[in-house]
Amino acid sequence: MSNISAADVKKLRDQTGAGMMDCKKALAEADGDFEKAIEVLRKKGQKLSLKRAEREAKEGVVYALVSDNHKKGVVVKLSCETDFVAKNQDFIDLTKQIAEIALDSFPENLDKLLEQNINGISISDKVVEQVGKIGEKIELASYEQLEAPLVVPYIHMGYKAGVIVGLNKEDVSYEEAGKDVAMQVAAMKPVAVDKDGVDSTTIEKEIEIGKEQARLEGKPEAMLEKIAMGKLNKFFKEQTLLNQAFVKDSSMTVDQYLKKLDGDLTVKAFRHVALG
Repeated sequence: MSNISAADVKKLRDQTGAGMMDCKKALAEADGDFEKAIEVLRKKGQKLSLKRAEREAKEGVVYALVSDNHKKGVVVKLSCETDFVAKNQDFIDLTKQIAEIALDSFPENLDKLLEQNINGISISDKVVEQVGKIGEKIELASYEQLEAPLVVPYIHMGYKAGVIVGLNKEDVSYEEAGKDVAMQVAAMKPVAVDKDGVDSTTIEKEIEIGKEQARLEGKPEAMLEKIAMGKLNKFFKEQTLLNQAFVKDSSMTVDQYLKKLDGDLTVKAFRHVALG
């Protein structure tokens, strides 16, 4: 280790963000070869990542981003174990950088995003590198994307949640409406845009729950189906975006709010990612 200069250690530290002693040991193990030393550090991170695989990473940063023309949007979540790490500016900046790469490359899923290049290595390896550097379980936990005539982002305070909403009109004058709807999604957590977007498994489950609740209330068997369907309609009203009461004015639904602005304006899709 005596042959490794302080300048070399600093250079490796600047390049990787790892601790000084870790860099010195890695350089010594790699006989001064920087590429091999980086590999040593990554391997250390991989071991640490595996060691912490069962730990919960419920903190982190969620970042939403849209293209300059508002046609595409992405949301990414970089998770960690503690709020202390989540509030670190380097961690926030890394999440933003990953979001920018996601928006630029627009991969179809999380696995494809992890293969993308960041600072000369894959995002997957970069995340592992952060495990070695920070000493916590770090993972790129979520990635969502969508395309629409107008995509609007919203990031909840403290990067706790991110939403992108796709509207069916490309007029940028509707951007404020899109943000209102995105805030609605963050606050009310709808399961779908409308009832047509609710999957059949969820519908069947809600019907069975409704029947069982009615049965426990002593309602006659012949009435159970009708009662369950009434409860299902209530579910659609409370859990689907366009049918929810608008949080800024509960006298109207989200759909009615949009129709006040333009009779044809509606939501094509949304994506919601939150910590936890």
